[in-house]
Amino acid sequence: MIIGVPAEVKTAENRVAITPDGVRELTAQGHRVLIGRGAGEGSSIADRDFGAVGAELVGPQSAWAAELVVKVKEPQPDEFRFLRDDLVLFTYLHLAAYPEVAKALLAAGTTSLAYETVQLPDGGLPLLAPMSEVAGRMATQVGAHYLERANGGRGVLLGGAPGVRPARVVVLGAGNVGWNAAWIAQGMEAEVLLLDKNLDRLRWVDQIHRGRIMTLASNRGAVERVVREADLVIGAVLLAGGRAPVVVTDEMVQTMKPGSVIVDVAVDQGGCVETTHETTHTDPVYEVHGVVHYAVGNMPGAVPHTSTYALTNATLPYVVELAGGVASSTQRDAALRGGLSTVAGRVTNEAVGAALGLDVADPAAVFD
Repeated sequence: MIIGVPAEVKTAENRVAITPDGVRELTAQGHRVLIGRGAGEGSSIADRDFGAVGAELVGPQSAWAAELVVKVKEPQPDEFRFLRDDLVLFTYLHLAAYPEVAKALLAAGTTSLAYETVQLPDGGLPLLAPMSEVAGRMATQVGAHYLERANGGRGVLLGGAPGVRPARVVVLGAGNVGWNAAWIAQGMEAEVLLLDKNLDRLRWVDQIHRGRIMTLASNRGAVERVVREADLVIGAVLLAGGRAPVVVTDEMVQTMKPGSVIVDVAVDQGGCVETTHETTHTDPVYEVHGVVHYAVGNMPGAVPHTSTYALTNATLPYVVELAGGVASSTQRDAALRGGLSTVAGRVTNEAVGAALGLDVADPAAVFD
């Protein structure tokens, strides 16, 4: 199969969808790999590194002309013209948050699979996990930065100082993003509260961290209380394939201390804080009700070298499967079948269909 990896064009997105080792694996199995020139530069991977393992360096149009296109982020408006009915696209899509992308895929008849909805029988999301881990660890780092007075915050050091209370960090959601954010925050000696509706998940965190992270059952009253006292709120609520539920309302934000910080990692799924809207790495923050909001939709793009390698480690086995044929691979692999978002102008994912108000085709039958 001919596999294309275009250079990413989303604002300040420096990741690339494959590493040289990934290319080597595919070419060893007889596939052609077309890499957009300069695609790896932002991740500190030179064109010559790709060329040395058999990749063909091409322009964007040629990369998109492949049978299977592998990316990091959803197609941008300038890339919609490359979509077509004989193309298979494998990338993060987040269609519930980006309905215009869904419309473009459906209009073109493109077969698309979303990394974030490839789901294992135990409910695990193997292709979302690595970027969730990176984003979660970054969230605390970013929050600490913007709590500094010079960056608009209230001038609070996350770990405090001898005789001075540390910052209070509230993390909403105990999945991969939330747990990693809480883990880094407690490592920086902040006072950490982690909220989730899943009590078994909270028990697991409590057993590992042995009280270093305070766990609370999430409900409206609990969220209202902890947000009001927080120095840093990290939104990490996930609904696989669908829009993130709003957990922090505008009224709650109004009760927060001036100069406190919100980092809404869920913004690429619509956001779990009512006052957030997506920002970019070049213009990452804004203020509402005296509270600094950070809502960059592609946070791991700030550390592209780490992110590219972590992502390829997870995606490569599925790319290899798809290169053997999308119909056969999705019929055989239920996890990969869960990634199917659109086929021949039809939505094939329940959460995406519900979020967009569209009928859903059975993903097990779309290739019959």
